[in-house]
Parts: sequence; C-alpha cells; structure tokens
Amino acid sequence: MKTEENRIDEGYRNSAAIKKRDACWRRLGVAALALVSLVAAAAPEMANNSLAMPLVRVPAGEFMMGSDESPESLATDYPQYDHERFEKLSDEAPVHRVRITRDFYFGKTEVTVGQFRRFVEESGYVSESVRDGTGGYGYNRNYDPAKSARGDAFEGRDPKYSWRNPGFAQTDDHPVTNVTWNDAVAMAKWLSEKEGVRYRLPTEAEWEYACRAGTQTRYSSGNDPRSLFVVANVFDADAAVNWEKWKGYAVPLHDGYAFTAPVASFAPNAFGLYDMHGNVWEWTSDWHGEDYYAKSPVDDPQGPESGRVHVRRGGSWHTWPFYARSAFRNWNTAQTRYTLVGFRLVREVEAGK
Repeated sequence: MKTEENRIDEGYRNSAAIKKRDACWRRLGVAALALVSLVAAAAPEMANNSLAMPLVRVPAGEFMMGSDESPESLATDYPQYDHERFEKLSDEAPVHRVRITRDFYFGKTEVTVGQFRRFVEESGYVSESVRDGTGGYGYNRNYDPAKSARGDAFEGRDPKYSWRNPGFAQTDDHPVTNVTWNDAVAMAKWLSEKEGVRYRLPTEAEWEYACRAGTQTRYSSGNDPRSLFVVANVFDADAAVNWEKWKGYAVPLHDGYAFTAPVASFAPNAFGLYDMHGNVWEWTSDWHGEDYYAKSPVDDPQGPESGRVHVRRGGSWHTWPFYARSAFRNWNTAQTRYTLVGFRLVREVEAGK
C-alpha cells in the first residue's frame, strides 16, 4: 500500500518526467521546423544595425488579411471557451486582399532588454513609465486580482515596475516589456537619426503579412493550437502553475518557460522571423478601426487616419492560444505599458537597394 509520502514522491517524479518529455519533443520540433523554414526561405537576406539588432529582409508580396471563421467552426476547436468570445471578432473581417509593394527589413526577434538598455543609455531617453512616475505592471505571487479595483492579472501601476523590472527575472536576451507605443516610436526615431535610414513600427498589414509568411492557417504553424508548442511561448502548463483558475485554457504541454523566454528560443517561420506568435504582444503603427477592413486599400494599407487606440499583435507568454492567432487584433492607448507588451521594428529598404 502506498503511503502519502510515496504518492507525493511518485507524482513529483511523474511531473518531472512529463516536463522532460515535453522539452525533448519541443527541441526536436524546433529543429525540424527550423530546417523546413531554412529550406522554404532559402536563406533570407540579413542585416544588422548599430545595436546588434538582426534584421530579416521580408520580400514584397500579396496575402489575404483577416479571418472570416464562423463561431461554430471556432467552437469546435476551442471547446473550453465561452461561445460569446467567438462573436466579438467582427474587426477581423472581411478577409481582404493586401499587397505589400516594397521589401522591408523586419526585426528577426522582438527588441530585447539589452537593445533597449543601449538605446536608453546612449540617447538619454527616459521611458514613459519612469518619466510620469506611475510605473508599470508586474508579476507578484502574493497579489490577488480578485482583491484589486480593476481585477487585473498583474499588479500595477506601480513605480517599482518598469522595463527594468516586470516582476520576474529577465536577461539582456529576453524581450523588453512594460514599454509604451510612445517608447517604441522614440527608439525608432533615435535609430533613424543615428543611422540615416528610416526605422519605424510596422503597419498592421506588414505585421500580419510577416507573421503568416505565406500561410493562411490560424497560426504560421497550422490550425491546431498545440502546433504553437514549437513556434511560440504562449500560456502553457508551465505558466498555468501561477494562474490555476485559467489552466483549462493553457496548451497542455511544458515548454520550459513560466514567463518570457529568451528571444529565438522557438522555431522561426518561413521568413526566418522568431516569436511572431507569443512571448510579448507587439505594437504596430496603426490606429484601430472596427470596420477598417471593409474599406482598406489593397496596396500598403496604413490603417485609419485617426483613432483612440493603437493595434498590437501576436499574443504573449500569458496569452491563451485563441488570442495568438495570426488574424487576432488587440489594442491599447499609446501610453499603455504592460508586462506582456513589447515591440519589433521595421527598417525601410533604401531606394535602389
């Protein structure tokens, strides 16, 4: 007869074995997908900049932007979600043809803590969360969302949190978080002035085009949410340990990361871009328009001329798989800073090159 101590020990060993198995599967999957991506992409043209930021040249091309999946279709593959979630996606439609008419360089990874630190140190820039004195958001294991005024998943705003401290450990190779849209634009402007070539945030159309990388499925890895396991750091069994009530929405596998992962820890897409799904949400330049897709131009759409909130894309380490789809649109004000939000930059291709 097993004692309670035996059962606990056996449970621990089984849990460790499962994590080891999942980690092995993910490494094999990453290697296989990376090989496929290299063959498909035929070694994309690369560049680097003064911050040692690797950039991939994304070729001009066409794609179908958005999604017109029915609530019934989505409910089949995401049975744990309330049906009303599938009825709040009108801004993803209609699916429409978009043509990106010019090549552009795009960050191979999200902007890292180390790259953002160099920008701050060399430029003297003070991030918005520090400058306005209100701070950012962060993880605190003793914080109870149910007892907070907003019911937010993270503690904040609080001056102790900023891009330097999201409440969990990060190295210079992790994606920077707690950065506002204004912070991202400031970094792009500084790089442009420093290097004499234009940097900027991607348009929403450029972002989705780069994310899909020739695919038309829910994710660049396919339609199955479990396919994210090898390409994305999203809400999984490791992250769910800290949010027990949401574990039913997690990818039921262990990727080894309870919070952010160092950039490029997962397999790239066919364009050679890493972490287009998950790790951190990424700011785009566009204002959000609920009905913009119905009147979007075909060539190089720039989004509405004005608005109240800017679009962010891709999901994060804390994002349920449904919200990490290539077509999903989220948004926030330009002053928003959050422990799930970062960015990557476009560098325009100079004329004749």
